[in-house]
Amino acid sequence: MKSIHTKEQASFIERLKKARNEAGLTQAEAAKKLKRGQPYISKVEAGELRVGVVELNQFAKLYGKAVGYFLK
Repeated sequence: MKSIHTKEQASFIERLKKARNEAGLTQAEAAKKLKRGQPYISKVEAGELRVGVVELNQFAKLYGKAVGYFLK
């Protein structure tokens, strides 16, 4: 099945998942820290929801990464 995501989107999603795992957080733990529900993290990581700049900054801070890490 062909992906609906561009290479850039797929790369972003993979980096987001990797950063969460490297931070030692489950989806539920990350969601709690971001004051969101676990389905939010799941949908972002599945590419069902897009992340705006404010949310990207929140993810970067939570995961201890520079914003640029996600945009490579």
